[in-house]
Amino acid sequence: MEEEDEAPPPRSTPGGAVRTPSDIDAEAEETEDAGPATRIGLQPVHRETGEAVDRDEVVKGYEFERGQYVTFTPAELKALDVESSKIIDVASFVPRAEVDPIYFNTAYHIYPDGPVATAAYRVISAAMAEAGVAGLGRLTLSRRERMVLVEPRGAGMALITLRAADEVRPAQFDALSGDVDPDAVAIARMIIERRAGQFDPSAFRDRYQDALRELIEAKIRGAPVRTTPTVAPNPVADLMAALKRSLEQETGGPAVKPKRKAVSDRRQRSLLLPVAGKGKGRQEPAANKSNRRRKA
Repeated sequence: MEEEDEAPPPRSTPGGAVRTPSDIDAEAEETEDAGPATRIGLQPVHRETGEAVDRDEVVKGYEFERGQYVTFTPAELKALDVESSKIIDVASFVPRAEVDPIYFNTAYHIYPDGPVATAAYRVISAAMAEAGVAGLGRLTLSRRERMVLVEPRGAGMALITLRAADEVRPAQFDALSGDVDPDAVAIARMIIERRAGQFDPSAFRDRYQDALRELIEAKIRGAPVRTTPTVAPNPVADLMAALKRSLEQETGGPAVKPKRKAVSDRRQRSLLLPVAGKGKGRQEPAANKSNRRRKA
């Protein structure tokens, strides 16, 4: 019986061979040349006895209990196929802000099917943009029905396939609730402001693929390959100290603790009243003058 493995798929390389990242990591420490490489064929074998099994004897199945399977014939699985369609069945329109991006899967640009559909396409796109909504519907891709989101994008529209509800695990952030250190938040805000920028997708590259491509080119040229040891980051024991070190790296100097706003003095200040009178001497309050006795 053929079973599906949960291991990540191998990455194809320009050289034609298909190797998994684990294979490359396992061979990184080898110093001797294993000889010329060649393609291999995978032969199904019996898991318990190790005997080879003809591919004609392999069938698809589902394990509903430990060691218990139901099998399917190719005709039974063929009957479940859904033909791909270019028609998007929009069932409802929802506010765009209500759709959580965690359900987003793959994005596509969609275009009208010919000049006749262009007018309706533009009208629907403009109406959704004015209302601030997106359409939710279904579309069949690769013989599988998928839930999709359709939203206006400039003069056109974009389509995003959505994950099903059972494909997204609920967040478990209850243990993270509580107050945070305001001084640490202030330092983190300073770091964020210094690293503020604009979103540019071309600035982000797959560094693993770039390094793998360089490794392949070095192997083709016969150049020596130098491996860089991976250094695990030290665990953060003091968050405030780590934030201050990060801020020092950004500013090139010691981190300055953000000043708190001065609290105004709400106490009543002394009330000074002007006193009428002449002379250059010290003036006394009027209340004290009235209490003096006049001399005859």
